[in-house]
Amino acid sequence: MTEYLEHEPTTFGDWAYVAIAKHYHKFLKYELAVLEDKDPEELHQMRVGMRRLRSAINGFNPALDLPKNAQEKKVGNIAKILGNLRDLDVLEDTLDNKYYPILPSKEQKYLDQVLLYVTKQRKKVFKRVKKLLNSKNYLKLKESFEKWLNQPNYHDIAAIYIQEILADLLLPQVSQFMLHSGWVIGVKFREGEAFFPDGLSQEAVETLLMQQGLILHDLRKEAKRTRYNMELFTHFYGDTYQDYLTDIKDIQTVLGDIQDSFVLAEFLDNVFGDNIIEKMPMCSQILRENRYQKWQEWETLQRKFLSAKTRKDFHLTVLQPTVIKAEDVVGVNGR
Repeated sequence: MTEYLEHEPTTFGDWAYVAIAKHYHKFLKYELAVLEDKDPEELHQMRVGMRRLRSAINGFNPALDLPKNAQEKKVGNIAKILGNLRDLDVLEDTLDNKYYPILPSKEQKYLDQVLLYVTKQRKKVFKRVKKLLNSKNYLKLKESFEKWLNQPNYHDIAAIYIQEILADLLLPQVSQFMLHSGWVIGVKFREGEAFFPDGLSQEAVETLLMQQGLILHDLRKEAKRTRYNMELFTHFYGDTYQDYLTDIKDIQTVLGDIQDSFVLAEFLDNVFGDNIIEKMPMCSQILRENRYQKWQEWETLQRKFLSAKTRKDFHLTVLQPTVIKAEDVVGVNGR
């Protein structure tokens, strides 16, 4: 079975094949290591492979005629369970390496209880992952992708040259990202002009996040989808496109850090019965301070992406792909 095309990819279908093959084999590469459960990084890489495979299926969907068991939803169901295990790994690492060393001994003792609870939860979730990766549904998913990669089927539009439809593929997701309501949280408008609050206090930021944090979390997910879609086509764009990708990754990271802080606080509350502030006051304060710092980083990105110039330049960048040659793409040719 060929992993990549043996000719220069030129069409929508060619690039769909390259993307599906690349990300399918990435997650498959880590399957046995995940079952051995020796290194959390193996799980992370497998999950990344599956998430990018989902993105590729979504991004190239108009061209793809995939089997029923190779649909995006099927991949997503498996990635979700892997994600549950990965979340516990990240939580354990954060508590053990980021917070434990800086907390007073009294709070460290409480954290010991939390870490023990995380370990027990992880064992339960790993059993689910192990069962999943040995299940008939997972086997059917792999068989379906192998079959399609050996004999791919496409819709008629797959024959069109990729450069002719790149903007049509990317702009809907870019527009959805740029029109998200999370961009205007804390912003006031007068006659269409945006006015940003200056020097919000930590308490004011906490209030905003408590009220509208879920909207920012949803914007983060939109940023991730936009980033993954754009990364499928970096070969066709230059430095400006890459700069926007970097900004979007920064948005995803900073909003993710804010959300992770709330998730951690909620997790500790669940362990201690809504009593984290009393039992771990320093930990609670550190979480609030971290959110405040991340909010200030977010404000810089918010101002940039709400500017008319940025929005116009971003769209113009997507509208101007370049023609590339096969030798410029690492890993396209060969097996």
